[in-house]
Amino acid sequence: MPVVSADPAVLPLPTMPPPQRAHLVGVCGTGMHGLARLLWDWGWTLSGSDLQPATVVVESLVQAGLKFHCGHAAEQLPVDADLLIYSPAIPADNPERRAAAERGLPQLSYTQMLGRLMQHRSGVCIAGTHGKSTTTAMAASILSGADWHASAIFGAELCDSGLSSWAGTGDLFVVESCEFQRGFWDFAPQHAAILSVEADHFDCFATQDDLLDAFRGFAERVSPDGVLMVRHEDAGAVEASRAASAEVLTFGWTEDADWWAGDVRRSPLGTRFRLFRRGQFVTELQLPVPGRHNVLNALAASALAFEIGVPAATIRGRLQEFPGIRRRFERIGSFRGVTLVDDYAHHPTAVEATLQTARDMYGHRRLVCAFQPHQVSRTQALLSDFARSFRLADRVLVAPVFAARERVRDEPIELSRRLAREIAGQGPSAEFSASLDQLVHVLEDDLRPGDVLITLGAGDIDRVHHAFTRRILRHSAPRRAVGAVHLDEGGGARTILPHSA
Repeated sequence: MPVVSADPAVLPLPTMPPPQRAHLVGVCGTGMHGLARLLWDWGWTLSGSDLQPATVVVESLVQAGLKFHCGHAAEQLPVDADLLIYSPAIPADNPERRAAAERGLPQLSYTQMLGRLMQHRSGVCIAGTHGKSTTTAMAASILSGADWHASAIFGAELCDSGLSSWAGTGDLFVVESCEFQRGFWDFAPQHAAILSVEADHFDCFATQDDLLDAFRGFAERVSPDGVLMVRHEDAGAVEASRAASAEVLTFGWTEDADWWAGDVRRSPLGTRFRLFRRGQFVTELQLPVPGRHNVLNALAASALAFEIGVPAATIRGRLQEFPGIRRRFERIGSFRGVTLVDDYAHHPTAVEATLQTARDMYGHRRLVCAFQPHQVSRTQALLSDFARSFRLADRVLVAPVFAARERVRDEPIELSRRLAREIAGQGPSAEFSASLDQLVHVLEDDLRPGDVLITLGAGDIDRVHHAFTRRILRHSAPRRAVGAVHLDEGGGARTILPHSA
């Protein structure tokens, strides 16, 4: 039976510390702008800075009163700030962090701040190498729509609303929990899930044992009276869960798991499947997002929500309306018979899952991939795996490695050239493009009606769709539209907000 069965209407409301004045350094980064929105909704007074222009979310907060600075300087730290919060990408010698240190002002990292907020709420943390953002968004959508009024934060934006966080009035706090720099050790969740354990952050974990140690430490932090949900078929997740004092339940594809998905079948836009718990049928779910990997994501989110106490009917209704998150097999639209898809995949396992989903959806149509590897360390370590992961593609264009958090010279170009050669050795046509601009030029000449263009990577490869359609519409569309425009599947136009890094 579920761990919690109380009526959420009578659960005690969380006690939160009084709002403060915080300065966020790197406020436009993934997660940080979601944290800014959370704090703002909880009544905090905020300022922030970033090397990049304000994102859409930050700009909306600026209009509400947040003071934003483009660039970093000591004088931008407010004299009345109570706290400085910084992105993992911000080093200790940042001028604003140095100014805070000289003043004796408390400084917290992004995850440390989330951990502090979780001290006043019941944390529901989703960890794992793959599927964290989607599963967290699914769980958050379920727990927000079940009269539990959960707060939530995850590392991507919902496709319909653009939200990646919201402040609820209930006790639950749903948080995407990343292993990078062991940041998820800052959390003490009531309930949690480990979706998978696979080498990914090679700049943090030198060996598989180091990685497993990180996930063991996360498992240990789950409350003894909570639930830890782990993937049955993932040996690393199961091994890490042995360190937990919480009740451990498994999810997967077979009846050997505590929770499993059966009778999986494709629907016109997504997937249907039946949900089982320890031999008992629970409900049938209709997902509007495609792919077997999303069945697993929904299975983990549903099982965890049910164990917390959410009725099956609520889970079914909320997932049926789940809009998906941006850059996860996001169907941008089409033009001139070419279907446009964008995905964040930057690991061989994720690339393979994305291309399998595309094959399942689009059959024998030509799959053209524009891939931007992310990080030199990851690309070097997984080069052969990356090459094999593109075997379902027909054509692959490889951009230089997006070298996040790394000091590099010629490695981004040399590695991508080598990767293109190795992909070609697996069967697909593949070539290196020296820049995104060059890649767009090649696509202009190469694409033909019926093709599916998939952009893949965690850097700025998503700009290719925007640049490509702008060039075409410059010669074919009325000039009254403002900004980048895509043609949707029905032939209409929709604007795309300017890209912000």
